[in-house]
Amino acid sequence: MAAVMRYLFSTPKISTKTLISSSLVPDSHNNTHEAAIPTKVQLRNISSSSNSNNKCVLHSNVKSLLDNTVGLSTPLESLQRGNWVKLICGASFEDVVDIRNLSLVYTLAGVDCIDCAADASVVRAVNEGIEAARDIAGLRRPWVMISVNDDEDLHFRKAEFDPEDCPADCSRPCENVCPANAISFQGKATVGILYTSEAPRVPKDGVVTERCYGCGRCLPVCPYDKIREVTYVRDAIATADLIRRNDVDAMEIHTSGRQSTLFKELWCALGDSVRNLRLIAVSLPNGGDSTISCMNEIYSVMKPNLQSFNLWQLDGRPMSGDIGRGATKESIAFAVQLAKAKERPPGFLQLAGGTNAHTIDGLKKEGLFQTSVANGETSILSSSTSSHALIGGIAYGGYARKIVGRVLRSMQSQHGGAAPIEDHPAHLLMALREALALVGPVKVFNP
Repeated sequence: MAAVMRYLFSTPKISTKTLISSSLVPDSHNNTHEAAIPTKVQLRNISSSSNSNNKCVLHSNVKSLLDNTVGLSTPLESLQRGNWVKLICGASFEDVVDIRNLSLVYTLAGVDCIDCAADASVVRAVNEGIEAARDIAGLRRPWVMISVNDDEDLHFRKAEFDPEDCPADCSRPCENVCPANAISFQGKATVGILYTSEAPRVPKDGVVTERCYGCGRCLPVCPYDKIREVTYVRDAIATADLIRRNDVDAMEIHTSGRQSTLFKELWCALGDSVRNLRLIAVSLPNGGDSTISCMNEIYSVMKPNLQSFNLWQLDGRPMSGDIGRGATKESIAFAVQLAKAKERPPGFLQLAGGTNAHTIDGLKKEGLFQTSVANGETSILSSSTSSHALIGGIAYGGYARKIVGRVLRSMQSQHGGAAPIEDHPAHLLMALREALALVGPVKVFNP
């Protein structure tokens, strides 16, 4: 709390040179020091000038990093070319401060879409981050996507436990294994972090609900089996109201694929609200031989009311991209399987679940990166061909948040949890370099 308050009310530093150049030196005929003290108006003018200069320098430095990204395609063109990139903030991740900063950084890095929880405050944070990025560099706007589910799903759950039940001598492996810094004891992991834009959150022991995105890694490591999971399903009516607004472009429906009945119930409940969307995605796990039949059933439900483009998210190994190189193998295997399928329904294909910096290499080895199929033959996609890419692109979640999150944690420890990243140019540039290193290989520009 103290760190946050210090950040909010700290006075801008003014150098001696600035004071002298502003004619604030003492009068030689007046021995008092009062003449050397700037007035509030003078301080405000100095601060405004300094902030303006800092902003100009920041914009210049960011634009120099983005020199190789000139000419970014529209989101739809990216899907067609096979260089679509989506940032997954997390269907259950609701830390609006982090979400805003992540959205700002990855908008600058050139992502085509930002996927977030179907919550009004989260959507607002995403759009604020996008607009802040566009204020820095006049980039095209990525699509904003919300995620919902038709039944219980790994992405729609939270961990929960009563810290009072934890033995005093517990080594707290849950705290160490959590990738989101969402478990804290005695406020150690969350001191100074602001979780809402309205008021500081006082750190408390246990799970920080806003930060938990349901990865489940804490569940098996608790030596006393004290942690439980709480699952939920997003309300269809509230979702319909949300997508009727003008700040949501796309929706993703997570389904198990085991039966189409629940999917149909959700689709019908959404009604004509889906006509407001540019893209509708369906995220499903690899069901083996039944995957294609499941996709066709789902498409038959959507088709009568489908007035936008559609996409199939191939969820290989959910929420695991930050674990290591091998995590991406399942998503690539899923892509290989679907690329060979001849009876699959219309729609772009996009990888997710375990995706990380090694995913592109895996796609290239399988001959699936920016390739198309014509007359049964696979070929490298070129600007002269009218065919669409076999694989539309990649969604990055846990790994994308991890590499930029390290910079955000460093910034928050120094400047307080509410710090907008654009107010700290050194951290913004560090975060942007990390993001460009991930997005660049898909976009085929040099970060």
